[in-house]
Amino acid sequence: MTLLKLVRPSTDPAIPLMLEQTALGAGFALTLADRLAIERLLDDGATLIAPNPLLLTGLLRHKLRISRAAREPAAHDLVVSGRTVTYEIEGEGIRTGMLSTSCMPFPNHVIVASLLGATLIGMRALQTGPLLRSDGSVTSVTILDVAACPVEAAA
Repeated sequence: MTLLKLVRPSTDPAIPLMLEQTALGAGFALTLADRLAIERLLDDGATLIAPNPLLLTGLLRHKLRISRAAREPAAHDLVVSGRTVTYEIEGEGIRTGMLSTSCMPFPNHVIVASLLGATLIGMRALQTGPLLRSDGSVTSVTILDVAACPVEAAA
């Protein structure tokens, strides 16, 4: 039997405002494939395995609402599934991982069905935005670089 520790989402009214202000700056953009993948994750209940499923579900739904449609093919600096992202979380150093819409965690992958992945998708290189934590706290994350997947780079 699995027990989930539910953490109350932050009731800070500034969180949606921070996300919307970030969207007004450089904005968020989702490709059609990413938008459909997020909707599939929500419909299939893939967010229920997250440490804080209510917060993750709310973040993904909010990201769907405030993101504009990305032009196809996606700009080279846009974080989309399948691309390798180099990012820095405030106070934690620089990390790199491939963004994935899979529900299965793989080494060196950042899944969209996580608070980090849900935050990164749709951002652009050099964009900084709020990163919600499973305990309800907020820090910031900056996209340092976005690299195309090998198949996309060869095209």
